[in-house]
Amino acid sequence: MAAWLLIGFGLAYFVWGLHRALKNKPHKHVHAHSPSLAHDHPHAHNEGHVHVHDGAGKANITPWILFTIFVFGPCEPLIPLVMYPAARHNTSGVILVTAAFGLATILTMMAIISLASWGVSFVRLGRLERYSHALAGAMIFVSGLAVQFLGL
Repeated sequence: MAAWLLIGFGLAYFVWGLHRALKNKPHKHVHAHSPSLAHDHPHAHNEGHVHVHDGAGKANITPWILFTIFVFGPCEPLIPLVMYPAARHNTSGVILVTAAFGLATILTMMAIISLASWGVSFVRLGRLERYSHALAGAMIFVSGLAVQFLGL
């Protein structure tokens, strides 16, 4: 069931990302603040154009999305493997193992994501950046296919 959900979500996200990228073609307009002060910057009309400089006013929810993904991540099947031996001894053992497992998992994943995000920040995709949602959808779709048909 999870593989089919990945396939369906990945395909839908790919189509949405492709539609958004094709509809949201960036272009430039000149903005004249005064006769001596004029500049231009790229924007698209898919969303309302707000004349904001220096990235002000943009909320970055990516860390929260990554946190949510990893909280509900693939480590849950390991919990019974470490809980059963702890439960045989006492309740405090279960609490200690749960806290240690949760803390180690979250810290490890946050460290890996932080390092990966830092590394990816050096990569400039140029024109491909507007296709980032479509590329992410394609990767989710391919991952779902691999899980369903290759047993990965």
